[in-house]
Amino acid sequence: MQRRQFLMTTGALAAAGALGGLPLNASAQKKISFKFDSYIAETAGPSGLDNWFLTELEKRSGGQVNVRRYWAASLNKVGEHLAAVRDNTSEMSLISPGYYQSDLPVTRGLEWYYRMERADALLLVCRDVYQQFQPLRDEWEKRHRAKVMYWTNWNYAPLITRTPIRSLEDFKGKRIRGYGVATDVIEALGGTAVPMAAPEVYTALERGVLDGVYGFDFITAIAYKLHEIAPYFTDIGDGPHAPAATVMNINYWNSLPENIQKICDELVEEIYAGQYLTIYDKSNRAYVKRALDEGVKFSIWPDDLKKAAREKVQPAQVKKWVDTVAKPAGIDGEAMQKLVEEAIAKYSPNGKLLRPEEIALG
Repeated sequence: MQRRQFLMTTGALAAAGALGGLPLNASAQKKISFKFDSYIAETAGPSGLDNWFLTELEKRSGGQVNVRRYWAASLNKVGEHLAAVRDNTSEMSLISPGYYQSDLPVTRGLEWYYRMERADALLLVCRDVYQQFQPLRDEWEKRHRAKVMYWTNWNYAPLITRTPIRSLEDFKGKRIRGYGVATDVIEALGGTAVPMAAPEVYTALERGVLDGVYGFDFITAIAYKLHEIAPYFTDIGDGPHAPAATVMNINYWNSLPENIQKICDELVEEIYAGQYLTIYDKSNRAYVKRALDEGVKFSIWPDDLKKAAREKVQPAQVKKWVDTVAKPAGIDGEAMQKLVEEAIAKYSPNGKLLRPEEIALG
């Protein structure tokens, strides 16, 4: 090959290589914008964790990712978010299983009280069971086309009452607003569970229709100012409240560039490694200070009373799920609960997130 022809050929190849490289580079830096859709307000408990994840994702992507946030059911109504993620009309959302009882029967096997102490340990229990129990993964990933990005929960839910509840005898006959499996606790302890939408609770307390509230997480209860009418917040030894999951449409997840998936995975690991604990402890302390300033009276049941309450609730609550939910749905509920017990034994001893009552009483 003559020198002139060689230079022309190699120059053309180099140019083609440079042009060929452009689409790959452009793809790696392609701007990504998606919707995060939540039925709760930005100030609600789990929103702090979601906001941290989304903000860090935008930051660590160097501006490649932009997340459009829709809080307080401003895009989809309460109860519509699971379908929105499944159909990819909302790419990412917070899902609380209590609103989807018929859609998430396996996940309901993670909802219970009086089995562990700390909310930060509950995250790890849910994570492990999700990884180990195939029907749980299939329920999310195959049935609802949703990838669980990370497990979360609603912190702690004190018993909130108009008058002090110092014994099981005091509990009897009280009309208590309940949510989901919280109704099992209310009824087991002798109260009357009253279903009611959250926005109606304040007025119902004010009018004396309700004697108290249970299954309202601490942060949301203070934000709703329930303590203005019902100032008694009591730790009844029930443990963490209401596991939930932040999920993404699985097809959308698979379409994301590898570098963005990697950032997401790193953030999830940080959540499980302690970021959840950091965020919630800070929020709990801020809300405890506000609660004390505004007249909340915190108390903790003695150990013998907690034990008596636990024996009324467990194992009956779990057995009820096994018999009335798992078996009719063809789920091996006992196998799932064995995994739950193993995870509780592994993580419970290391849980650290203090309850509001513990913070308040020092």
